[in-house]
Amino acid sequence: MKKRGKKFIDESILIVSKTEIKNDMKDMQKLGEQICKLNRMQRAKLTLNEEIQAALIIADKIKGKHDAYHRNVQFIAKQLFESDYEAIQGELDKLNNKHAIEHINNSKLEVIRDQLIAQGDSRIDELLDEHEGFERQRMRQLVRQSAKEVKLEKPGKSFKELFKYLKENIAL
Repeated sequence: MKKRGKKFIDESILIVSKTEIKNDMKDMQKLGEQICKLNRMQRAKLTLNEEIQAALIIADKIKGKHDAYHRNVQFIAKQLFESDYEAIQGELDKLNNKHAIEHINNSKLEVIRDQLIAQGDSRIDELLDEHEGFERQRMRQLVRQSAKEVKLEKPGKSFKELFKYLKENIAL
């Protein structure tokens, strides 16, 4: 019997097992299927290369044919693996969570609006220092009118207009 010698592997070489590669490809296939399920308007918002876009058009045409569709999704996964799939995944997550992000941003704007009404000129000055694009006179006028409406317990036109003005000028 021969003694087997130890294999010395250079530490700078990264060894990836077949299982890891297969798992990565399965993840790419899931990402490809998610992209295939999007409508054309949503796909247009993603930064996809021409080969993937052409494969997606084919996928729309062969959706009813299971085997051909599966092969096409595998091709899309291969193309995604070769491209910047992390950025595409991030864009897809933003598309899927668009409503949640919008709700959070609206909540932040409502808090700012309520602070403006409660604190008045001091908060207006802080806001003008933090963000550019506001007109001091317009801001003070909207805050004053909104405060009057709140005192009368009927938030109305100015209250909504202040929110709209904040939404237009604050980038969240």
